[in-house]
Amino acid sequence: MKIRTAVEADLDTIHALIAEQSINTVTRPRFDEYLASGAYRYDWIWVAEVDGRIIGAAIWWGMEEQERPFSIDGLYAVPEVDRVAVWTELIRAALATFPAEAAQPEYHIFLPNGWREKPEIVAELEPRLEAAAAAGLSGLTERLRYEWTPSDGLPPRSTRLRFEPADDEAFVDAFIRVIEGSLDASTARDVARIGVEGTAREELAIYKSMPGDRAWWRLAYDADDKLVGFAMPSANNGGPVVGYLGVVPEQRGHGYSDDLLAEITHLLVEAGADRIRADTDLTNRPMAASFERQGYRNHAVRMVASYPIA
Repeated sequence: MKIRTAVEADLDTIHALIAEQSINTVTRPRFDEYLASGAYRYDWIWVAEVDGRIIGAAIWWGMEEQERPFSIDGLYAVPEVDRVAVWTELIRAALATFPAEAAQPEYHIFLPNGWREKPEIVAELEPRLEAAAAAGLSGLTERLRYEWTPSDGLPPRSTRLRFEPADDEAFVDAFIRVIEGSLDASTARDVARIGVEGTAREELAIYKSMPGDRAWWRLAYDADDKLVGFAMPSANNGGPVVGYLGVVPEQRGHGYSDDLLAEITHLLVEAGADRIRADTDLTNRPMAASFERQGYRNHAVRMVASYPIA
């Protein structure tokens, strides 16, 4: 079995593979759009070949401005092959191209609510997770996906916090403070890899590279002018997203995440958003509760396979 990156001559075969969608989210219109925009690239698509015939593929997604992809968007194989074996080698080949200092790649799988009670979903999920784990992505995080639309009603804007723009270094300092005691699994993995300050700077660099407007970011202060936290509205290929919000440790326990989330929602609506999406870890119950109080609806699940925390 030969593993290589795709070339333009493979396009018809890739189109045929993605027609078998399974639990993959890649559709033909999405694939063509992202290939044109640079969110997909031929050298970010890995194919498995036997005797000149493509028998499997792994499609990776990344931001247009980045030199490397960030996550696997879909795994495909022809029916008669050992899917786990093919997918394992496809993932291994891609992972081997990431330098140690690069942001760690992941595999994102989008699932419906109640997926554990859907045998057809479980049957497609398990071999993909088995292949990811065999290739090194054995850490699993289940994230709740939330969505807000105008029909859900705008949450009231905070009357107890003041929101101000700030420069990058002020956000780095705030991020460093917020990381203490964070319940976010991805943040914990990054801290184990590059430390607290490295994580803060890497996260800010990622958000600055996204399509969202840097001018939307705000620091939040209480009536005594003490820092409460920050709100970072953003956007990705799919549209407006909550981005990142956090409360510094000494200000936790007062429900300030509601104030930050409400401010993010208003800022995005003022910028023209008619739908806002967000994720939080299944285990981060305080943040999930805040989304629900502010009118966001849990509509799906994102399963993330990643390197385990060292």
